[in-house]
Amino acid sequence: VERLVKHQMYLKYVRRHSKFAAHDGRNDCQIGDKVLIKESRPLSKTKRWRVIRIVEKAV
Repeated sequence: VERLVKHQMYLKYVRRHSKFAAHDGRNDCQIGDKVLIKESRPLSKTKRWRVIRIVEKAV
């Protein structure tokens, strides 16, 4: 997930990104897909999100 954050000192916008480990139960997603995720109970050590639907398929 990429977002814009304002730098405190320079007052410029900087791109920041985060990676989320999300559970894909049906194995529909591929690398590069944009998906809608929802927070859920812990599924493993790092997985706390579920894939709801694919918003945009990768090329």
